[in-house]
Amino acid sequence: MTGRSPDAPLRIALLGLGTVAREVARALTERVNELRLVTGGRELQLVVLGVRDPGRSRGLELPPDLRLTDDLADVAGSPDADVVVELLGGLDPAEGLLRHALESGHGVITANKALLARRGLRLEALARSRELPLRFEAAVGGGIPILGPLASDLAANRWSSVRAILNGTTNYILSAMADQGQPYADVLADAQARGYAEADPAGDVEGRDAADKLAILTRFAFGSWIDVDAIPRAPDGLDGPGRPGISGVTGGDLARAREAGLMIRLLAQASRVDGELRVSVVPTAVATGGGFGRTDGVENRIELRGEPIGRVAFSGPGAGGGATSSAVLGDLIAIARGAGSSWAGLPPAIPARLVADAGRLDGSGPTLRTDTTRYPVLEEQPL
Repeated sequence: MTGRSPDAPLRIALLGLGTVAREVARALTERVNELRLVTGGRELQLVVLGVRDPGRSRGLELPPDLRLTDDLADVAGSPDADVVVELLGGLDPAEGLLRHALESGHGVITANKALLARRGLRLEALARSRELPLRFEAAVGGGIPILGPLASDLAANRWSSVRAILNGTTNYILSAMADQGQPYADVLADAQARGYAEADPAGDVEGRDAADKLAILTRFAFGSWIDVDAIPRAPDGLDGPGRPGISGVTGGDLARAREAGLMIRLLAQASRVDGELRVSVVPTAVATGGGFGRTDGVENRIELRGEPIGRVAFSGPGAGGGATSSAVLGDLIAIARGAGSSWAGLPPAIPARLVADAGRLDGSGPTLRTDTTRYPVLEEQPL
């Protein structure tokens, strides 16, 4: 990204053409003049597109002069690009491609939460050593701006806790089960038909997706990349550990919660206690009229508590091509304006002492007990 005029077009290489990438490509090709107005006059120019099958019909009209190739490594290292946008997902080949892009002198934008949660520490170190931007607002909260505010406008705060609904699929399933009284399997099938859940929904319903996002939030709120695979994802069963995520939540559990004026939500939590980080992603009973109880369907909600601000909350669409592409485009605009990495001026990540906290309660906090499970109860205060 060196040696070019700051007024020259920002040349973009795009890896992938799935749901989110199609929305990004559409905006870059159909809204050229509109986007130029918000970059201070700099054009966002899509120059090369890397896909696994160039001959496949895309349902998208692409410029005839756009280079289309299945050589993904060539795209990541293309001398014709300034920024590489990775929207492939997964760990491989994504990590190698991002490293290749940074080593080739390109800024990088990604929405790859699984990769960042597991390789974020070394990708951050590489980007810092190369003095190149690595941005990933789209990896957490879809269209909700959260990482940018944490790194800039809210950077003066010392955070004590993060609580969040971070997965729209599970929130939709729990909301529909509670409202319609349908069993888990039927609601899951409906969510898949609507495009809210993947054909293999395990990453969502077992809490892995939310854990990935919590690991990224923890980097910004507490300054540390943590071991995402150490985050507990199962509540306490009465006869041993419960099933991960919401996979063990029953209609009876939701009915018992409703009788008590509660809703069950998959809640991601991180808190700092005596210098240690306590983290979990488990189904939690929340007040029906509270902020999390009112977060319905595929919406996300993120609450942080810290000093001096007190409590602050963000909510909005947490998934979908439109919402996520909004965050990707926002990162492109930021780089075009001269911004650096998502962590902005935050110091490099430091090691953290992680205490896994799966909500296995010692009697000191309230619980909702059903026939099979003890769910922790979140004591909320009005915001």
